[in-house]
Amino acid sequence: MRNTLITIALLAAGITGCQNKDRNKELDSPISGSIRITADESLRPLVEAELQTFDAIYTNTDIECTYLSEADAIDAVMKDSARLTIVTRRFTQEEKDYFKAIRITPTEFDIAISGIGVILNNENPDTLITLDEIQGLLQGKYTSWDQLGGKSKAGIEIVFDHPNSRLVRHLMDSIVSVDRLPDNVYAAENNPAVIDYVARTPNALGFIGLEWISDKDDSLSNSFLNRVKVAGISATPGGEHYQPYQAYIALKNYPLTRRVTVLSREARVGLGRGFLNFCTSERGQRIVLKAGLVPVTMPLRIVNVTPANIKIE
Repeated sequence: MRNTLITIALLAAGITGCQNKDRNKELDSPISGSIRITADESLRPLVEAELQTFDAIYTNTDIECTYLSEADAIDAVMKDSARLTIVTRRFTQEEKDYFKAIRITPTEFDIAISGIGVILNNENPDTLITLDEIQGLLQGKYTSWDQLGGKSKAGIEIVFDHPNSRLVRHLMDSIVSVDRLPDNVYAAENNPAVIDYVARTPNALGFIGLEWISDKDDSLSNSFLNRVKVAGISATPGGEHYQPYQAYIALKNYPLTRRVTVLSREARVGLGRGFLNFCTSERGQRIVLKAGLVPVTMPLRIVNVTPANIKIE
């Protein structure tokens, strides 16, 4: 009997210990705890910079981020396998209706204005392209460089980051209305693979997330810039061509822009809210600024706007 009572007591203690452990794990706060999040792979340089600084300041936090295609990143939030995601669109009405049905009020907040860069091989003499020409490329209207005013008759190979890329979906939805892309459009594994392909292929044209080439103080970003050219884009035929510099994005001169947004399903004020608040704080926005992107929650001062010296503060 005594042995039985001891066994029951030990089992009860074990169950209580497990319950307390699970409760402690669940009750994270804005500056402590452990959560899983996701992010669009094209945003990885910016997200990693935000996470590294947040983790250095708040040492009792553990945020595990998985980088996926945007569709998969949002799907993880919908299935409750991630607390929040960082992508380039907001919740659809269907997604909002789903959360309403399960009595959750989701959060969506912009943290940066980014862009889509158009990159070319270093041997390509062409460095300028218009928005109309980009539309024609995605429609299959233009298939060789001489059709764009170039000297080469080589066929154009268009490459982007992923079969489920939101980057290309953004172009298809916002720049040109097409249901499918032409046969000369290829998907690479990720943004670095796009840069590598364009660097090796003289007739290639690539679309990448600006985050991979925008931080002039980052050695990886500079190594990518040394391997390819970044095209200047004009919003209108015969208009001024602009490269994706911060000031040109802030002034809305560069036409291929997109907003970076945090989508959260967190039903209370936990670690997800803490990370979101950090990204929108002055410190988080200065990380956006350093990354070569445009902050959305802090005032900007354009110091100078010339091709040789473009700076915002």
